[in-house]
Amino acid sequence: MRLAAALLFAGTVGAQQITSPQSALDRATAARNARHDNTRYDAFFRKYSKRYFGIGFDWQYFKAQGMAESELSATARSYVGARGVMQLMPSTFQEIQSKRPEFQSIDDPEWNIAAGIMHDRYLWRLWEPVGPDSDRTKFMFGSYNAGEGTIGRASAAAQAKQLDQSRWPNIELVAPEVPRWRYRETLGYVKKIDQNYGTLRAGPLRDRAPQPGALPPPKP
Repeated sequence: MRLAAALLFAGTVGAQQITSPQSALDRATAARNARHDNTRYDAFFRKYSKRYFGIGFDWQYFKAQGMAESELSATARSYVGARGVMQLMPSTFQEIQSKRPEFQSIDDPEWNIAAGIMHDRYLWRLWEPVGPDSDRTKFMFGSYNAGEGTIGRASAAAQAKQLDQSRWPNIELVAPEVPRWRYRETLGYVKKIDQNYGTLRAGPLRDRAPQPGALPPPKP
């Protein structure tokens, strides 16, 4: 009986020794594929960030936004109808497409990302009066999520309380008082982008692009 148990134990150990290298290889392959999957749209983020914001703006901000919007899924759909990597509403895409007919389909990852970054440029320019660039990105992304009108109302509410309406922490402070705003979603969205951006910047061998605002805002 002891001999049979020993043989069974040896066989089990042997099987583990045989399968372990393959299991390790499978894990390594999965990890490599996950990294590739996370970088599959980097070329688009780089290209259209440079085109619409210039070389002085860190393209990883928009990748961080895409991660917050859809986890970089081209097939993502929201309950309100937003689509793609940048979760654009079809009406927003159509408006952009009327100015850029080459943007062929909202479901094409390249054009979805391009349109999202182009919309970001509109919002970036809108909030040009905001001073520090770190806050200006928050106004841009907050407006992307909630609409520029909503963030404008929040800015007015901050001003009414004699707060500096160009500082995002003051927008967070008055957010509960702004009507018709799901402010927790927007504030969480902006924080999520910041977290994603920090993760991307800390990544190994990641390009270290200049901070936004190092160059003048893009020309029309």
